[in-house]
Amino acid sequence: MRHESISLPAVARAARLNDSMHDLGAADILERVLKDGAAGRVALVSSFGAEAVVLLHMAASIDRAVPVLFVDTEMLFAETLVYQHELAERLDLRDLRIVRASRADLAAEDPDGTLHRRAPDACCALRKTRPLQRALDGFDGWITGRKRYQGATRSALDFFEVEPGTGRIKVNPLAHWTPEDIRTYMEENRLP
Repeated sequence: MRHESISLPAVARAARLNDSMHDLGAADILERVLKDGAAGRVALVSSFGAEAVVLLHMAASIDRAVPVLFVDTEMLFAETLVYQHELAERLDLRDLRIVRASRADLAAEDPDGTLHRRAPDACCALRKTRPLQRALDGFDGWITGRKRYQGATRSALDFFEVEPGTGRIKVNPLAHWTPEDIRTYMEENRLP
């Protein structure tokens, strides 16, 4: 069920989760979310970018059957798609879901594939935002790789927050990580 504003029960639930897990590390937060259902039924959303391997590895170490949503805009570099395929195989991800815009939406809104040149925001909505929102239907929350160091708007990012307009919980287990934490984890676990 969709809500026009952030629902108070979701806000209260996110606050309780932040209070109860504020001193835990990323792996412990993920374990509680994936094994204990602390945030309800969740999916991990991943770009399969270079740093995404950390969160994917961490989640796969806990539960290889976690639903992993990969948004394929159909405008990605071939190298990204190869990396996504190889990494999914290496980590033995058992519920990888490739998310794309519907053929009907593409035909109606971007028939010649040039919308990104004319209207980048509309292209993003068509190829990323709306397909992801459809893929998240039925989930209570989703796991992101967002971190505080990624910009001023994320500088106070909590581990748990409410996605406006949906009441879904967004789980940010790497919120407090630094670029050095990412590099160290990748090196220690010999990740590509």
